[in-house]
Amino acid sequence: MPASELIKNLWEYTKQPIDIIDNLSLTGEGPVLPSSFQIDKMAQSFIALTSLSAAEIWRQRTGQTQTVAVDIKHAAAEFRSERYQLINSGPAPALWDAIAGAYQCGDGRWVRIHTNFDHHRNGILNILKCANERGAVQAALNNWQAGEFETCISEAGFLAVMMRSPDEWLAHPQGQAIARQPLLTITKIDDAPSLSFKENPERPLSEVRVLDLTRIIAGPVGGRTLAAHGANVLRVTSPHLPSIAPLVIDNGRGKRSAHIDLKTEDGKAKLSSLIKEADVFIQGYRPQAISTLGFSPDQVAKEQPGIIYASLSAYGPKGPWADRRGFDSLMQTVSGLNAAEAEALGSSQPTPLPNQALDHATGYLLAFGVMAALLRRAQEGGSWHVQVSLAQTGQWLQNLGQIDHGFNVKDQTAADIGKFLETSPSGFGKLTSIRHAGILSQTPAYWTLPSQPLGHHLPLW
Repeated sequence: MPASELIKNLWEYTKQPIDIIDNLSLTGEGPVLPSSFQIDKMAQSFIALTSLSAAEIWRQRTGQTQTVAVDIKHAAAEFRSERYQLINSGPAPALWDAIAGAYQCGDGRWVRIHTNFDHHRNGILNILKCANERGAVQAALNNWQAGEFETCISEAGFLAVMMRSPDEWLAHPQGQAIARQPLLTITKIDDAPSLSFKENPERPLSEVRVLDLTRIIAGPVGGRTLAAHGANVLRVTSPHLPSIAPLVIDNGRGKRSAHIDLKTEDGKAKLSSLIKEADVFIQGYRPQAISTLGFSPDQVAKEQPGIIYASLSAYGPKGPWADRRGFDSLMQTVSGLNAAEAEALGSSQPTPLPNQALDHATGYLLAFGVMAALLRRAQEGGSWHVQVSLAQTGQWLQNLGQIDHGFNVKDQTAADIGKFLETSPSGFGKLTSIRHAGILSQTPAYWTLPSQPLGHHLPLW
């Protein structure tokens, strides 16, 4: 299916005016990245959806129509923006922990472990009773069956999954739950008066206040996208939680960043105060965790009628794994993407996608859902809940089908994408990074604020 049809189908699902799509131009042809999956088409489509939503909000606020263009090579590059960034003309800090990755267990099945955070790595090493070395981890896993290891690690609160084929995932209770869910949901959760956008905006999302309580890639990409169209985005993180340096840098563009400790009553009070002046609340906590803290969708909607509440999860809002932690690399492995890529490549080992495609796609999908909900709020009032997950995005990608000879494509290099780069100051030094791929004719997307270390700003609007 052409990207234009994918865009039209998702656009109609959110009940936005269809005529705006006539102003969209898609350039370039795929495949661009070496994969049997249509990642580049997904990148172009999802970035186009966010750009069209920004253009529609601009039209609603000003009466002015503008054109939107998205190039497929630029979109594919932006879908792995963390890979291309430079700090003071040198490489950014390392993204992956040394022992993270795929291992074969004693029963011949594969598992993938995620050890980018110290407590996750140390927890897995303690269970395996081995040294912090890839060889030692492999030797220890020779004594495990993959399914038993997955269960043990999950029950201990750490991160590892067994590689499954697409059919095995569809037969799994969580895979079945995902198959019954749409790509995203936008649900009215409470009544509230309609809230029109403020007049005379400089940019599509001017004066829209966004609280971004997310980490790693997907959620922060969503907040970064809203900031690219003019939203006032305040990223809120705990001073006690670990972070991944290159992702903080890449996804901090356009945002202010404050520390709030939600384990304290003072921290909860600070967040509640910010909510009372917010338009959008984005969070990536597990459902029970955010409710326990006092900031579930219903709780936040009561504090701020008319709020757009966006929830990001790994495994979706329903099913036996709905409350599990997860990351893109794990979702690729457990849902059959790595197995399908390996089969297409003729490899006996798990083959990851050429980027964190589920993370990036889900981030843009989140931003698209938020903007669609803002339009619904302006038209009919209400508080709205937007829900997206890595698992639902992965299922959507698999449903696009695989292409033949996808691995014959030469991979994009830094030299290939040089024309998409820009250099700007940041709190980490001179930052070279990917410009936004959505090109709007009247309101170009850009980030007004430099990326800064977490907690650099006060928790104030």
